[in-house]
Amino acid sequence: MTAPKTHFDRVLTELTDIGFLHVSGNEIPNVRELLTGQRSKGSWWADDAAHTIFAITQELEDHADVAITKLISKKVTFVHRKQWSRLFAVASARDDWQLEGLSKPAQSLLKEIDRDGTLFTNSVKGSSVAKIGDVARELELRLLVHSDQFHTESGAHAKRLETWETWATRVNLKDRSVGANHARNFLEKRLDEINKSYSGRGRLPWG
Repeated sequence: MTAPKTHFDRVLTELTDIGFLHVSGNEIPNVRELLTGQRSKGSWWADDAAHTIFAITQELEDHADVAITKLISKKVTFVHRKQWSRLFAVASARDDWQLEGLSKPAQSLLKEIDRDGTLFTNSVKGSSVAKIGDVARELELRLLVHSDQFHTESGAHAKRLETWETWATRVNLKDRSVGANHARNFLEKRLDEINKSYSGRGRLPWG
């Protein structure tokens, strides 16, 4: 399904201006509110605009200027290209907030991803299959890996987990020179501006 072009253009313009969007919620501006004009209550799948919301999120996922990661409030966050260098800086830093208290299964999975650059969750065999989703989520919430979801040939959902270096090379990110401290300070200030402007309550993972 493809969303009406005017709807998608509006959402993309907002993302370009703001830098970040959620699908729904009250933390930061989001696709649902942009389309319906209402603050989120309950599942967005119950909205009359649910199919349009879904179509727009799919188009955002495929857009060359949009990255997806759990940057704000532990939720899927669309990040515009203009913020990618800062995202890369904080995500690839391996700071204390990312590594302290990391579970042993997550440490093991991270080592495997670091070694190979990319891991597809549907390739994991044996007893680890049942736990791979939880372990991958632990890494995602600490921004230790970049991930995206896809459908396997059987129609099941799976994820590609990759190092940020692998991601940066794949998307041709040229500016990797931003320092982690500078990037964190910038993102903190920008999110504070967003929260004040939109009566939001977004939080960054190191906050």
